[in-house]
Amino acid sequence: MPCTFIRLAGCPLRCLYCDTTQAIPTDSGAWMDIDQIIDDVQQRGRPLVLVTGGEPLAQRNCIKLLERLLALGVEVQLETSGAYSVAGVPDGVRRIVDIKTPGSGEVERNQLDNLKLLRAGDEIKFVICNRSDYEWSRDFIRSHELGGDDVPPLLSTSWGEVSASDLCAWILEDHLPARMQLQLHKVIWGAEATGV
Repeated sequence: MPCTFIRLAGCPLRCLYCDTTQAIPTDSGAWMDIDQIIDDVQQRGRPLVLVTGGEPLAQRNCIKLLERLLALGVEVQLETSGAYSVAGVPDGVRRIVDIKTPGSGEVERNQLDNLKLLRAGDEIKFVICNRSDYEWSRDFIRSHELGGDDVPPLLSTSWGEVSASDLCAWILEDHLPARMQLQLHKVIWGAEATGV
């Protein structure tokens, strides 16, 4: 589905696999106010808008931006590190919440209270850096009884660290109630392409 991608600058996390380090500084990118963002989204006329970062929930006006986007009548998604509470995210926004694995270097930042706040249509994402990360994620999914169709867990490989075929085999071997996810933009345009 055609998507307008809004990347908010600034992130207090330092995930070892981060592929958008250019978005870590709060002064990166171009400064835009919310009205300018809304105008840009309307001009593009796409049915889906994804707000990501950096870490979008670290920005004080993120909730206001999400409310304004919802008022446009488009599908709105928020991708967040899981280090901040999603309690204030408006109804109608589909939340994609990362669970940081040990290989991220940020596992202690997980806000596990977010699990209770998820609702149908939301997703939980695990980035897998190695077999140990996979096993940690598998055990996390099982111990927290994740895996229903309402809020599916997504397992994604850390680019260049784990092969998609290995991750697929591990999921199948364990009959894990999870979906595998690939970074399709890297498959299609290459790992170094930006703005695609």
